[in-house]
Amino acid sequence: MFINFKKLVASFRFAFSGIKTIFKEEQPFRIMLYIAALVTAAMFYFNLSLTQKAVLFMIITLVLTLEVVNSIVEKFLDFIHPNIDGRIKIIKDMLAGIVLIASIASVIIGVLIFWPLIF
Repeated sequence: MFINFKKLVASFRFAFSGIKTIFKEEQPFRIMLYIAALVTAAMFYFNLSLTQKAVLFMIITLVLTLEVVNSIVEKFLDFIHPNIDGRIKIIKDMLAGIVLIASIASVIIGVLIFWPLIF
């Protein structure tokens, strides 16, 4: 099996370009990324177990991924239906709700893990 490294490198370039665009254009993603960096620093500062680190990395990844999906679908909806529409608003609100649910879950998980170490 032959790997085409030029195509592979191009694929990574496109992916990083997308992440750069998300970082530039989406303030909620930037805020979540900064919080993720703080949580990552805290998990190494408090020397958490491998399981605790894995859980935190998984929930961080979940929240960031859902925020990216939310942003993509919102941009797509704006593209296909640029006018204000109550049905589109409902869809966007539901998308934001998904991110909110994951964010609340991540805060709860963070509290469960860090609370005993801080207090």
